[in-house]
Amino acid sequence: MKNSVLEVIALVLVLIGGINWGLVGAFGFNVVDAVFGAGSIVSSIIYLLVGISAIFGAFSFFQ
Repeated sequence: MKNSVLEVIALVLVLIGGINWGLVGAFGFNVVDAVFGAGSIVSSIIYLLVGISAIFGAFSFFQ
């Protein structure tokens, strides 16, 4: 199965989000906020992209 570039990007973003939330749950450490600053525009954009990627992945999964 050949994956499109968009699918690969979405998968990477979902994995980053999953790892980040795993670290938040296990250790209370948020990598995105630590790197880009809590509540910063960049952090908000990353969270938005991860959420959009998850929605894209859900639609791709059910096709």
